[in-house]
Amino acid sequence: MKKFDAAIAGGGVIGGAIALELARAGMRVGVFDRQQPGQEASWASAGILSPAPESPGMIAMVPLGKKSLSMYPEFVAQVEEISGKSTGFRAEGTLEALFSGDTKAELSTIIALHHGLGLQAEALRAEDARELEPALSDDVEAAVLRPEECSVDNRALTNAVLEAAWRSGTEIFSDNGVKGIWREENRCAGLILQNEKVEAKWTIVAAGCFSAAIEGVAAYAPVRPARGQMISLRADEVKMRRVLWSEHIYLVPRNDGRILAGATVEYVGFDKRNTAGGIEKMLSAAIELAPGLANARMEETWAGLRPDSPDHLPILGPTDLDGLLMATGHFRSGILLTPITARLIREWITEQQVSVDWDRFSPLRFQTEKTPATKRMPA
Repeated sequence: MKKFDAAIAGGGVIGGAIALELARAGMRVGVFDRQQPGQEASWASAGILSPAPESPGMIAMVPLGKKSLSMYPEFVAQVEEISGKSTGFRAEGTLEALFSGDTKAELSTIIALHHGLGLQAEALRAEDARELEPALSDDVEAAVLRPEECSVDNRALTNAVLEAAWRSGTEIFSDNGVKGIWREENRCAGLILQNEKVEAKWTIVAAGCFSAAIEGVAAYAPVRPARGQMISLRADEVKMRRVLWSEHIYLVPRNDGRILAGATVEYVGFDKRNTAGGIEKMLSAAIELAPGLANARMEETWAGLRPDSPDHLPILGPTDLDGLLMATGHFRSGILLTPITARLIREWITEQQVSVDWDRFSPLRFQTEKTPATKRMPA
């Protein structure tokens, strides 16, 4: 029987980052994935690093997102040094374009919200926005510059994180899916795989939208898949430095000259197919935002399944089953929240306390019992 200090269900970027943290803390770590690690949501993302809330219900996640974003330069430097691989990290900021006729009111609302949450945001006139990003449409009425935001090549990051975890001593098992958690009375003893059990003092579920399918996990992580369709475009004449947002689309430039466009949010189960309607909607919105993309080459289309929780917030921390922790439900913020998720899980396992308040994201919030308070280290 395989035996580890920590066994992780899920080999995406979050599972890999947790493994890296724990391995560097001197623990023997095993990662188990149902296929080749890093091929699900981590592979399909756009890699935008923005703590700005997409809806009022997600404001609770802003402090966690801000902390994680602040960790990114050190995180990618460490991962790149250990792995020897580039992550495509870009600290260029984001430009949110506004098309509405009442931009003055919209601008003041956006700026006030961001400043109230401690996020940098600057109102720009349309001509100033186009000076920064000449690819922007002439129909843009105004814009918001968010200078602190970044992006990363999520596929490159995931590969680098898994490589760094492996080089740090993590054992990674592909095509070895987790059927359930191994429960012994009121403690978790490890994982149940297809044909064997894995013993571990600590068990972490980081299996994204597949987490709820693991027997014994759904009560803590009732996640469901949210499909996001994406397109990779290449237009040599379109120069884009920052991530561009509009109400209907985001455009993410890569270091190799590609521009990614996405992404839809569709609740269609585990269906990862692209659809004509989804592609048409994204292309139309992309060309509206940056008209030069009308002549772009379409290099790739794909879709991924994000893990969405009932309240769209991540599911992080210990359960009421001794030794079992959750790190899933990150929805559209998995890449952003990777560094802080890995650190908090490592802190809890090694110190039984955490440096950032994570009670709001407890796996116990979906149960009728009141979530017990967790200890917190001084900031």
